[in-house]
Amino acid sequence: MRRGIAWTAVIITALLLQSTIFAQVKLGGAKPELMYLITVVLAMLEGPSVGAIGGFTAGMGQDFLLDQPKGITALTLTLVGYVVGMVRQYIVTPSPVLPVVLVGAATAAGTLFYGLVEYLLGQGSELAFLVRTSLLSALYNAVLTPIFFPILRRLAEATRAKKVYRW
Repeated sequence: MRRGIAWTAVIITALLLQSTIFAQVKLGGAKPELMYLITVVLAMLEGPSVGAIGGFTAGMGQDFLLDQPKGITALTLTLVGYVVGMVRQYIVTPSPVLPVVLVGAATAAGTLFYGLVEYLLGQGSELAFLVRTSLLSALYNAVLTPIFFPILRRLAEATRAKKVYRW
């Protein structure tokens, strides 16, 4: 229960940051995608099922908060959370660069998938712009990962249930 409330607060805070402060920070038409960052970190720390649920929640929150087609972001973040959670189970390196690489790659793949679905629905933009903004958003998220990852990891560790030993 406490974990769900804590992660919900993180998602709401990230939604507010993304729609206010980070909406003004654009480079080449791209902005940081905090929902992808949160979803990837959640999937890395908690696994595929929690990553998918967190991605769906973050995606629906973003869809309803911002003026976007409903459900595309939720679908994209659900898939990103699940895939990153599954991939993370097979990677056993303790490298501090791993979260940066995973966040960057997942953001690029997720935003490309989002753009492809939008294009198929007749709402997307041209391919060159989509690729450029996806790569720039991935770069933004990769730069922000060393700032947000330690905070989110500590939150995850603090809300984990303590193991109780009974005699």
